[in-house]
Amino acid sequence: MSRPVRFEHFRWLGDKRTQVVYDLDADDLDQAVIDELMASEKFAAFGPDTLAEARNRGYKPWRRLDTDDD
Repeated sequence: MSRPVRFEHFRWLGDKRTQVVYDLDADDLDQAVIDELMASEKFAAFGPDTLAEARNRGYKPWRRLDTDDD
């Protein structure tokens, strides 16, 4: 997955609408999800760029809902 412009050096990107944080390094993250988030302009980056900081701000990690592991 390619990283959004201006966020090439960030790993964690949050959605202000849902308080969900996305790991841009995740292999199973759909590019369309990030494209929609960037189009909405309702995103947040964290400093420091850690999951702990995102959680400190009330964000929950994204989890894929449709797992096809069967």
